[in-house]
Amino acid sequence: MHDAHNTPQYLASMALQERLGYRFANPSLLQEALTHRSAAHQKAGGRRRNKTKGAGSNERLEFIGDRVLGLLMAELLLERYPGEQEGALGSRLAHLVSRATLADIAEQLGLAEALSVAEHEARAGVQTAANVVADGLEAVLGAVFLDGGLAPARKIVRSCWKRILDAQALPPKDPKTALQEWVLGRGQGLPFYETIGADGPSHAPVFVVRVSAGGHSAEGCAGSKRGAESAAAATLLEKLGGSHQG
Repeated sequence: MHDAHNTPQYLASMALQERLGYRFANPSLLQEALTHRSAAHQKAGGRRRNKTKGAGSNERLEFIGDRVLGLLMAELLLERYPGEQEGALGSRLAHLVSRATLADIAEQLGLAEALSVAEHEARAGVQTAANVVADGLEAVLGAVFLDGGLAPARKIVRSCWKRILDAQALPPKDPKTALQEWVLGRGQGLPFYETIGADGPSHAPVFVVRVSAGGHSAEGCAGSKRGAESAAAATLLEKLGGSHQG
């Protein structure tokens, strides 16, 4: 008889709780947080018994987890940088809750191994896609909040984000803003962005964007056009000798 408690995913979810330092009183919340839309659809036998998109997946928990993370991070930044005003705090916040940062932390937590995705999506590597694990981390934070309130969620955020916070000496500038300032400061025209490619499934798209400025160009790819533009701008800044740090 198959023991569900000995599956790799179950063991990974237990390990995830250990790394988070939090044990769920209601394990079904964690299970929901770790269920990708494709797995929910597969579990339903591939049939939509209702027209609710994403039903049974972690999307509702991701929705609340995004708000929980934003609140707790804003609270932490106010405490940590009492002399900074909204602009600098906003730049820090945007970086700390970005998909890239979330994916980095999710990787450190081993979250991908605990995610439940459809078999065909797992074979395609969706389980480790940056936007999928980032959404999963937000869903887990939402689940923690619903299971135990703000206090345990706050403890997790302060612990898991400490490494990145400690490394952020100056408020980071968005690469697009930094590139624009760089070229305008040298009397050159505004950067020009164009989407040159889009691939992947609808729930995990990959966009490729090219940016041209200062007589040079660079490309970037990400799960959103905005993210791809930022990645392209960061690459071009390095090529031009600029920096997106403040």
